[in-house]
Amino acid sequence: QVQLGESGGGLVQAGGSLRLSCAASGQSYNTNIMAWFRQAPGKEREFLARISPGGTMTYYADSVKGRSTISRDNVKNTMALQMYSLKPEDTAVYYCAASSRSWAEVDTRVGQYDYWGQGTQVTVSS
Repeated sequence: QVQLGESGGGLVQAGGSLRLSCAASGQSYNTNIMAWFRQAPGKEREFLARISPGGTMTYYADSVKGRSTISRDNVKNTMALQMYSLKPEDTAVYYCAASSRSWAEVDTRVGQYDYWGQGTQVTVSS
């Protein structure tokens, strides 16, 4: 079992940056793939990025590739998403998620992830 909690959301101007954090608890955290998703009003939850259990492999969606960095600290049981050059269309609730699947098995689908946080709101003003 893994419990997740996001923080770091807020209001930021377009072009600005933001660092989201995810605190995790549970015995299996260090063996889970961790990921970030977001959901804008009226839209489906969208995959953003994932990181392997050891932090050596990452994968980004095209929507955030080149302007975001995912990282994790397995000593502190935390994960982060640093986002740059934010746009109004980045406005959404951001969620961290954990998957017990292997790197070869997991993909971008919501159903591939077993544990979810409550989400943190990010609003980007133009």
